[in-house]
Amino acid sequence: MKLQLQIKMNEALFIRNPEQSELGRNIIQHSIQLIYKQGFEAFTFKKLAEDIGTTEAGIYRYFENKHKLLVYLTAWYWGWLEFQISYHTNNITDPVVKLRRVIKLLATAVEDDELTGYINETLLHQIVISEGSKAYLTKQVGEDNKQQFFKPYKDLCRVIGSIITECNSKYKYPKSLASTIIEMAHFQNFFMYNLPSLTDFGKAKKETEIISFLNDLVFSSLKKS
Repeated sequence: MKLQLQIKMNEALFIRNPEQSELGRNIIQHSIQLIYKQGFEAFTFKKLAEDIGTTEAGIYRYFENKHKLLVYLTAWYWGWLEFQISYHTNNITDPVVKLRRVIKLLATAVEDDELTGYINETLLHQIVISEGSKAYLTKQVGEDNKQQFFKPYKDLCRVIGSIITECNSKYKYPKSLASTIIEMAHFQNFFMYNLPSLTDFGKAKKETEIISFLNDLVFSSLKKS
């Protein structure tokens, strides 16, 4: 029997838990595929329903709107990434080695996880890079925050921030540096392929160069304090 990884989700994000039915799992699977292909702006529940072979009303029984679906997908990804960091750093005692491993995980292309059958992490990672900020750069961010929609992202930053503090307990900005690492890994990846003049990696297009840049940025900051 194949093990399945379960990420606990905020129940306020959905009307009906998509993980508990075949249609719900299809909604998640096909929404990832469509958003990846078409972009979030062009994505609609009507298109999703046609792709699945169901009714638009059926999708609304699971999600109130496409914004909450995007928040659901990004929150799931942050929870999954926190699990990956915990798994890959569990036996590492040196905090510097641990932080370098985290940076590599953040800046490296994601492979599809066999423990999550209906979610393609490879595509979801690309969605988070190009569309993820749309989950919180909204007018209703305050209300969404009150409902703890962004808790998985905050938890991830807290985990990375604690590793930063392990490296240098006197460093004043662990949470800021943690969120910067995450966002910078995504921005530099997006710029490298789409707006290469905004990076130093546009020609080679190598993730290893982004990893080197982030290591330089992070450890230079930690040495100065």
